[in-house]
Amino acid sequence: MNILVTGGTGFLGAHLIPLLTADGHRVRLLGRTLPSQALPEGVEFRQGDLKERALVRSALEDVDAIYHLAGRVSFRDKEARQMYELHVDCTREFIYDVAKLKKKPRFILMSTSGTIAVSKTECVLDEDAQYPLEVVGRWPYYLSKIYEEKLALELCPKYEIPLVVLNPSLLMGPGDERLSSTWTVAKFLQGDIPSIPNGGISIADVRDVAQVAFNALKKGELYGRHLLGLNFGMREFFERISRLSGVSMPMLRLPKVANIWGAKLLGKWAEWRGREPALDAQEVDIGEHWFWLDSKKAQRLLDYRPHDVYETLQDTIAFILQRMPPGHSLGTKGRLEKLRGD
Repeated sequence: MNILVTGGTGFLGAHLIPLLTADGHRVRLLGRTLPSQALPEGVEFRQGDLKERALVRSALEDVDAIYHLAGRVSFRDKEARQMYELHVDCTREFIYDVAKLKKKPRFILMSTSGTIAVSKTECVLDEDAQYPLEVVGRWPYYLSKIYEEKLALELCPKYEIPLVVLNPSLLMGPGDERLSSTWTVAKFLQGDIPSIPNGGISIADVRDVAQVAFNALKKGELYGRHLLGLNFGMREFFERISRLSGVSMPMLRLPKVANIWGAKLLGKWAEWRGREPALDAQEVDIGEHWFWLDSKKAQRLLDYRPHDVYETLQDTIAFILQRMPPGHSLGTKGRLEKLRGD
């Protein structure tokens, strides 16, 4: 098959593309940033932005399947417009371009579990849950991903584009060059989390998500969503990282309101000093919610088989440690460079 992957130079793309090429598929990447490593044989890279209509239409020539991975992860309000433009405006125009093709390719949209499985209270949600607009309304990233997902589910049936939506939770594992997903672990390792949040987290090994995405070429519910992840309380999650890394758990344990207001005050203090805060108040607010999900549908329809969580976290920690500056000690405050791109 001829396969187009948008945003394929990111964390997930680095694991998905070798699976596709090993199976004999011809892969074309479309992305803003150059690949950090050499691409496998048979992979074509076209550099550019999804806003460039001529480039996008050219990249769509003769494709049998599309992986739409392009996205931007940020919990800063000032980047809300950029995320909306990429996730909603660009996806809308992208689907319109796909709709003009004579042969409609299979369209695999990489969404997030945060479009479904988010709650203010402790509960486990599945694909039948309603969009949590009231919960995520103040978080631009998740809100823009909801709009993207709704858009795809409305337009693709209309234009007879076979769509499969994947909803992985927070990606973990080796290879997150930009720390776009594994930043929670990185911040814990460098002592930037003063108090453990009170909510619940769900994580998915990037290698498992790549395998599920590969399986979605032939499997999965058309015009359906598929949740992927393993659930943990925040304290349990960080205790596992602590045991594996040797970094001590924070001594503080504060109620939700105190955690959020504390983050806001620290943010103001950092701003006054002309620095970026170690933790954004929005990141803390998100950590006070529950992201627990039921992944039985993905297990049944897409052969989702999660890694052992200790292996996932051990590989995550090992990769992050490779990126630590020379002489930087675990548990000491510092700043790991956070790269941004497709």
